[in-house]
Amino acid sequence: MLHGALMMISVIIVTWNGLRFLNPCLRAVSAQLQPEDEIIVVDNGSTDGTADWLTHAWRAVRLVALPSNLGFAGGVNVGLRVARGELLLLLNNDAFVEPGCVPALVETIRQNPQIGAAAGVLTFNHRPEIVASAGITARRDGVALDLWTGRAVHALPAMPQPVMGASGGLALYRRTMLNDIGLMAPEFFNYLEDVDLAWRAQLRGWTCLLAPNARARHIYSATGGQGSPLKQRLLGRNRWRAILRCFPTGVLRACLPHILAYDAMALAYAALTRKPAMIIGRLETLRDWSMLVQERRRIQARRIIPDDTFATWLEPPPPPWRTLRAAQRLDALLEKVVQ
Repeated sequence: MLHGALMMISVIIVTWNGLRFLNPCLRAVSAQLQPEDEIIVVDNGSTDGTADWLTHAWRAVRLVALPSNLGFAGGVNVGLRVARGELLLLLNNDAFVEPGCVPALVETIRQNPQIGAAAGVLTFNHRPEIVASAGITARRDGVALDLWTGRAVHALPAMPQPVMGASGGLALYRRTMLNDIGLMAPEFFNYLEDVDLAWRAQLRGWTCLLAPNARARHIYSATGGQGSPLKQRLLGRNRWRAILRCFPTGVLRACLPHILAYDAMALAYAALTRKPAMIIGRLETLRDWSMLVQERRRIQARRIIPDDTFATWLEPPPPPWRTLRAAQRLDALLEKVVQ
């Protein structure tokens, strides 16, 4: 499939000590690109020889070697700034695109000129018949999750579907959208930076479609570690950052009881199970309060959609036992990971 002269693709892969994943990742995606497209690998200060290996093994790849780790958000922004394409494909270093993935994303963008992004489907690398993420979904308690986790791939819809936003592990963005809403928030470092970007896109009237046939196998939480203290701290912190920056005032006021109820349960769980990182992350929000208020004013001043349009993407929160059961199902899936 020809992308066309005005549809150059820049693939941006951020890596940190992920050398073991890069060769299969690059081989899979490079096979689906045209000569005018480019691959940019942003090496976040790896110590596993990534930069030297890329220089010799993948001369066609544009390497940006950073002296230190800027996190996923910071690394993505570096890649976006040097990219030349009109279409910008974010791909996790531990994600391996299936045949037809990139063309399916491009076709979704091409046939729907009004959308700002196309979301792909990530499946579990060790269970490729099961969906890990089909874009992003969110609830009125401010919890943002991967859409349709655990669903069988054969049960996916056949045609593109509207979703709230694309997971940063497999997302195709229009440059015009990013020029309008800005890049990822670098202070998020890791986790929920794609949610923050999706909400900012919605505030500016940009929509996203899921491309069900654009699929990649993903090694879940290979970098941050599922359930690690780092991930717990960043999720607790970034959840509040995204909510405070992006929720319109009317929506925030209506959702606040749900948001606070969820956090009360999360803090009680953290105390009972001795997971202090979950508490520390939330306390960091208070430290950054002044900065977040300023960012909120700037973002909300540019909002063009009404409150109810934003609120349509927020689902009612389920009862706590259902949330716990979903987390247990995910943990059970990941216990059987074969890397």
